Parts: sequence; structure tokens; C-alpha cells
Amino acid sequence: MSVIVLGSMAFDKIETPFGKTDKIVGGAATYIAWSASNFTRPIQQISVVGADFPPEELSVLEARGVLLEGVQVNKEKKSFFWHGRYHLDMNTRDTLETQLNALGDFVPVVPPSYQGADILMLGNLAPAVQLSVVEQLTERPKLIVLDTMNFWMETAMPDLEKVLKKVDILLVNDSEARQLSGQYSLVRAAREIMKMGPKRLIIKKGEHGALLFQEDHVFFAPALPIDEVFDPTGAGDSFAGGFVGYLDSTKDFSFDGLKSAIIIGSAIASFCVEKFGTTRLRELTRQDIDKRIRQFIELVNFDIALV
Repeated sequence: MSVIVLGSMAFDKIETPFGKTDKIVGGAATYIAWSASNFTRPIQQISVVGADFPPEELSVLEARGVLLEGVQVNKEKKSFFWHGRYHLDMNTRDTLETQLNALGDFVPVVPPSYQGADILMLGNLAPAVQLSVVEQLTERPKLIVLDTMNFWMETAMPDLEKVLKKVDILLVNDSEARQLSGQYSLVRAAREIMKMGPKRLIIKKGEHGALLFQEDHVFFAPALPIDEVFDPTGAGDSFAGGFVGYLDSTKDFSFDGLKSAIIIGSAIASFCVEKFGTTRLRELTRQDIDKRIRQFIELVNFDIALV
């Protein structure tokens, strides 16, 4: 079992109505790795960091079963940095500062030892970078999952169209699905997007759950109501990590298997938002996860008499 994860390893500075942080470790690949490693190992990481990235952070990931042969260290530059401020509803945010740094000229290289992976998780990066990783694989993974965002739809649509033809599952939020498809109805949006290449589509709706589309089948997974959301940063990546990690552990890529994986991903994401950065993910035990999954089951499980 193995999952290749492509994405950023970075620093974030976060402000929310509940507090703020100085620079803390973040990045899509970091959140995905922490989440996926609850269910499968090794995680084969592909990313880039600068000379300022703490060696102890890399050591902790290695102890977690994350292989770092594909992580480049650019000693001439700093790591990617993002500074954002969330509004009171925690669904909208303002980007105050972005520094690409080492990520700006990142050219990923897939190590020979990574060949033969079962799942490839393409975290949110430039579509050309995502495509280059797909093309370096000598054996196609059983499942390729892609995350992207509106920025790439606006600035790199030709490259995005190319990589969409190569993937099995696309992960986007509801506004991105509408933008990509040109359709307001999410059902119609799903039909249009699946014509672009992905056989399945997952639309993330934040605190309102997630939708899974495959052909004419639709599944809705709720989001667990949380008392306090401290930091939504990384929630989508934590969802993706739990999703692919669980799928790699079961190897059940059927529609029912994906439904279960969405519940698992939603459960992991619900932990992520409880503390800043990756703090809560680092604390998780299997008992915590099992308890949270039972809460999800109880949330949607009911009996009804048809009359």
C-alpha cells in the first residue's frame, strides 16, 4: 500500500475571530500527509521547502511514515508563506500576503522508489506541475485524485483541462464547481465537469458537508456540527488526506467505497478545525477517530415508517 502526495509544505500566518498565530507549519501536502497516515503508510511526499523549514518538522513526518525522498530542499530560498484573515462566518477569508519563494520555480521529480503507488493525490498546485507528476509515472496508479482552485481556472485553464483528462476524481468546492462548469445547479455542474475527464466529482461545501457524483448516482455527506471552529485552514486538505488514506487501506474504489471514504475524510476535517494549524491532527488517536465516525453515523441514521 502506498499513496503519493504532491503539494505544498509551507508556513502560514493565520488570523481568525478566535485568535491569531505567528508563522506555523502548514501547506496542502503537510495536512494531507498527517491525515492519510492515520490509515495507510508509507506516504510518498513530493514537495519543496526552503532553507528555513524546521528539520524537526521533517523528522516528525518521517516518524509518522512519510517518505521524504521526493521533497526538495532549496537552500537558496525560503519556504512558501501565506498570511490570511478569516471573517466571522469562517467561510470567507482575505489573503493578506503570499510569498511563493521556493515554490515559485518548483520542478517536481518522482523518485524511482515511488513508482508503482496505488493512489496519487495531486494537491492544489499549478496544473502544469500536477501534470508533470502524472507523466513521470511509468505505471498509472489505480486512482488519481486532483484538487484545484478558482485561481488556476482563471490563469491556467488550458493546463487544467489537460490534467483533468488524466484523473479519476476531482475535488472542488461549490463555487469552483460552478465556475469550472458555467452552471449554477450543482447537479448540472457535475455533469459538465465529468465530461471533462473525471469519472467522479466531490464538491466540498464546508460546514454544509460534501457531495459525491458518479454517473447518475449522488451521495451527500453532512458536516458534523462543531462547537467552536478555531481555524478552517487545511480542512479541505485534511478531508482529502483522510479520503485517500482510507481508500488505500480498503482498496475499495466502488461508489459505496467512496461513500465510506467521504465520511472518513469529513471526520478528519472536523478535527482539523478545532485548533490552529496541524496541532489537532498531531494529537489524534484511533480511538478519537472511531468515536468521531460513530458521531457521523448517528447524525444521519434514522428509521422512518412509510405511510
